[in-house]
Amino acid sequence: MKIIATTIQDLFDGDIEAFIQSGVRAIAVSPDSSDGNTVRIWDARTGICLRVLHGHTKGVYSLSYAPSVGSANSSSGSILASSSNDFSVRLWSVHNGQCVKTVLQGHTNWVWSVAWSQDGKILASGSDDKTVRLWDVKTGSCVQALHGRTNSVWSVRFSPDGRTLASGSDDHTIRLWDVKTGECLTTLHGHTSGVHSVRFSPDGKTLASGSDDKTVRLWDVKTGECLATLHSHTSGVFSVSFSPDGLFLVSGSQDETLKIWDVSTSRCNKTLIIDGLYQRMNITGVTGLTQGTIATLKALGAIEI
Repeated sequence: MKIIATTIQDLFDGDIEAFIQSGVRAIAVSPDSSDGNTVRIWDARTGICLRVLHGHTKGVYSLSYAPSVGSANSSSGSILASSSNDFSVRLWSVHNGQCVKTVLQGHTNWVWSVAWSQDGKILASGSDDKTVRLWDVKTGSCVQALHGRTNSVWSVRFSPDGRTLASGSDDHTIRLWDVKTGECLTTLHGHTSGVHSVRFSPDGKTLASGSDDKTVRLWDVKTGECLATLHSHTSGVFSVSFSPDGLFLVSGSQDETLKIWDVSTSRCNKTLIIDGLYQRMNITGVTGLTQGTIATLKALGAIEI
């Protein structure tokens, strides 16, 4: 897959997002055949590539900035975590592009997702090896390995208070874990395909999930009850995120749309459609194109005046 637009900041909470040809994914790198093992940092205003981070030996699938905590002089927000199908997690200095810690190793298969605790002290990772690992960022050591999944772990996310971790899996379920003890508190059933994204509301009371079954679900964290199932996407949902006030939710899908939902009514307020690869490209007068090629380009958004 190849990025076809510059990265943008998440609509709500600053996580890097990327528009890619086959849909909207919560990653900012493109594991294409030419340069899939690098991470690129872009200036969102100018579209200029500021830095290229080298170190991973295979494709990179997830990025997450350390949260901004403490004083303005703290290092929070200047560290970027990345995960890869080289089975590793790396921590990078955004300022100089160097890997700042020993490579976090322990997973035995692709690492799909990384997420920081709110205080920036713990990093979680989810993997194809069916485990979630919790890492002490200061020492680089694995402090917990959470077992019990029956398939790949696609997504991990901490609750706002840092006490609970949610993980979404290809086994169609979501699990809530006690971060301190490593105990599985509950398993949420309802999705009929893999769960690609999980996200807590700002108050920590509601969990949103996006799935390959084309739906978004809202869950009561305390009871495990499914509060609502949001239907509108026509393909798998890869990313979900709440607004800072928790009133709205945005979802990104392989159907190449972003949808903004009213959490209280479960209604879709707006759909943002991503331009096609050749959207509004003027091919008037271009020579050497067959009628079949012209028809294909028009189907992808090109125009003839």
